[in-house]
Amino acid sequence: MRTATNPVALVRRRYATTSLMGSRHSALAQRPFPTSGEATGTPLDDVDFAAFTRELEAIATEARADMGEADLDHLRKIEWIGRVAGVIGLATAFIAPNPVSVVGLSFARFVRWTGVAHPVVHKGYEGLEATPHARTSKGFAKGWRRAVDWFDWIDPAAWQEEHNIQHHYRLNEEADPDLVQRNLSWLRESSMPTWLRRALVPFMAMSWKFVYYAPSTLEALARAEARRGNAAPTDAPEALRSRWSKDGKWSFLPSVNRRLWLRSWGPYFLAMFVVLPLLFTPLGPWAVASVLINSLLAEALTNVHSFLTIVPNHVGEDLYRFEGRTRGRGEFYLRQIVGSTNYPCGRDSIDILYGWLNYQIEHHLWPDLSLMQYRKIQPKVRAVCERYGVPYVQESLRTRVRKTVDVMVGDSSMPVLDTGALFRGRG
Repeated sequence: MRTATNPVALVRRRYATTSLMGSRHSALAQRPFPTSGEATGTPLDDVDFAAFTRELEAIATEARADMGEADLDHLRKIEWIGRVAGVIGLATAFIAPNPVSVVGLSFARFVRWTGVAHPVVHKGYEGLEATPHARTSKGFAKGWRRAVDWFDWIDPAAWQEEHNIQHHYRLNEEADPDLVQRNLSWLRESSMPTWLRRALVPFMAMSWKFVYYAPSTLEALARAEARRGNAAPTDAPEALRSRWSKDGKWSFLPSVNRRLWLRSWGPYFLAMFVVLPLLFTPLGPWAVASVLINSLLAEALTNVHSFLTIVPNHVGEDLYRFEGRTRGRGEFYLRQIVGSTNYPCGRDSIDILYGWLNYQIEHHLWPDLSLMQYRKIQPKVRAVCERYGVPYVQESLRTRVRKTVDVMVGDSSMPVLDTGALFRGRG
């Protein structure tokens, strides 16, 4: 059995940040990684975290004060782009299996999740008086509105618990449900040859929304319900797990995973791959078959698209894992920065392709800001990090995917940073 790379060896690598064009390296390129166990002599030991935190909070205060009708207009623009893509996809779906329909349907589904559902459920627009109830976390995708606001494999309530709470506030801890290095331990520690491990990644990418996110978010919700004491015994995490995993193997049978079929798999599967194609029955069997094929291919494409932009956000040998809970605002800020990575960014034509996940550092610092504010504050956050010597990773998607796959298959590992030691005794 092949073993993963030792994180202690990895931290000896030099730290480099990449500009938008990939040609400029900051002064941080000369700084080695600080790691758990290095009590003194690391760059972060010399950081004035109190001042660092104050400067970041000043950026957030300015951003919140700047929010207004323009932010809502920007959200409407993104929604409009996504809906137009969906209309184009549907209008061409019945003709024949074709790339125009596949790309249109795929892009519409991607934008609906990353460009609309993601910021809205994070309360990104709730500080504005003009925000309609349907674009607040209390109204968006609730009840019947799920069908018109955000219809996906993922149950909106389960997503809010798993992503907004458990992931964002336990980032890269063992309690983080999205910790890739732990979740892929079965692959990292397997006896399969390297080429086979890597060959499995594209198949995971094409199916991850319904194979990973749908069950994991519902499991997180059930865990939270049980912890809060308002869940029925059959909804306990152990019972939920047994419904989608039987004898250690996946099972897609409704009798095994009833809750998943009722809240996630069933509604979406019926709507997108049964009802939608049958709506074109008056145009003949060829039209029905074409719509089905285009919808299936679009689903595979949007799975890959979202996988490539989401999964690398917090993975790589140059990003950190953490132990225990954060104990203050400054420590929280530090973890979000050194545990996240950005991609190229700066304008709508780029940002929409990344689903605004190219501002992952800023988003994790302040999840409740609007999409447009992330673009405005990104240069400011990076400048503060460079001024204080805090690593700020921003690289091309290709580079981040490569580093993510290396961790997934066990060719590299993420080091652990003891942020508590850095803040202990500083007040």
